[in-house]
Amino acid sequence: MPTPVRTRFAPSPTGYLHIGGARTALFNWLYARKHGGNFILRVEDTDEARNTEEARQAIFSSLEWLGIDWDEGHEAGGDCGPYFQSQRQDIYATWFKKLQDAGRVYEDDGAWRFRFERKPITMQDLVCGEVTIDYTDESNTPDMVVRRSDGSFVFHFVNVVDDLEMGLTHVIRGEDHLMNTPKHLQLFEAFGKVPPAYAHIPLILNADGSKMSKRDTGAAVHEYPDRGFLSDAVINFIALLGWSPKDDSEIFPLSELIERFSLEGINRSPSRFDWDKATWMNQQHLLKLPPESFAEAGLPYLQSAGMETPDNFTLMAKSVQEKVQLLSEVPEAIRFYLGEGVEFDPPALEKLSGNEAAPKLLTVLAENFRALPDWTSPKDAIATSAEAEGLKPGKLMFPLRVALSGKTGGPDLGDILSILGRDESIRRIEQTIATLQDA
Repeated sequence: MPTPVRTRFAPSPTGYLHIGGARTALFNWLYARKHGGNFILRVEDTDEARNTEEARQAIFSSLEWLGIDWDEGHEAGGDCGPYFQSQRQDIYATWFKKLQDAGRVYEDDGAWRFRFERKPITMQDLVCGEVTIDYTDESNTPDMVVRRSDGSFVFHFVNVVDDLEMGLTHVIRGEDHLMNTPKHLQLFEAFGKVPPAYAHIPLILNADGSKMSKRDTGAAVHEYPDRGFLSDAVINFIALLGWSPKDDSEIFPLSELIERFSLEGINRSPSRFDWDKATWMNQQHLLKLPPESFAEAGLPYLQSAGMETPDNFTLMAKSVQEKVQLLSEVPEAIRFYLGEGVEFDPPALEKLSGNEAAPKLLTVLAENFRALPDWTSPKDAIATSAEAEGLKPGKLMFPLRVALSGKTGGPDLGDILSILGRDESIRRIEQTIATLQDA
């Protein structure tokens, strides 16, 4: 029977969760979920000078928002704890003693160095392929410090001990760790243990090819909710930063991502972060929401904008669902429905003012709106008015849109008329006629 898959994400709580860290967590999570294994959250918090509780909570909350849950770790428990490195010092001391007993460490100016075996180390990386580091020449590969003079243990040592103790079968991590892996393999060999399989994923670069820093747009995961992203859209976007389903598919629900994910699909070359692609992908996920769910998701942004929730907010939200890319755009997209009077965008009013026939056409429309027996199909009056003037209906739609919304674009005119109602629609048309005549 094969060994159950066990993967992990091991962040250091020195700042917010970076998009690169989120992708590492996601790939480990997807691999574990696909193979029915366990995903472990382990916190590397031995850097007391830089670790903060705020950063720790920011990482947890960002992972939770993304929907990346863990089977072992913070608040989940597990049989391989503690899951904070700061609480594992006795465990590290025990394994360090094994190296001492085996003669694989020696003291050097108060620190302790691990004695490399002077031979080539070859690893079969599941993404990068075969990688060999030759440790024959000590001048190029000096023995590494595993315990500092103050008694603390270095990353390479605790990383290997934790992976060993927690029974990791696969370590999926950034390519910047690739050259560390032969060191880790030597430690596993010194302990007489079988190492996990390694897969090193490519870096994420900015659109211009520069390295993505913490200050770049899109780098901080905790900013995505405020900007109006759905978590499923962000997961979808992150997954495609370095992984490909090997076809033209781009929009995936989480269940399909789990089903289709494979290490073989991870690209070898660095991926480019594209903010426009991220917002487009969010729009595709917004379009798939039922109108009620879209309105519910947009409501917090309305409240953040200081706007009261109108009684027919669901209808208003539904009318702009195809027009927004981010939930944070919903308040501005529906603002024209609210309040009294039309606020004209200057370009829209300028374009309308250049149409000498607009006042007459709007007057005819207002009269025909009044004459309708009911308000179930107000768009019918547009065709009637156009026919009476010997015009195509399209000639009336732009003046009417500006009169009702003050904008050149927006929701379907039928939706606008239905939501505003007969009286408000006529009042806005008359206001626009007066504005044009005063211009």
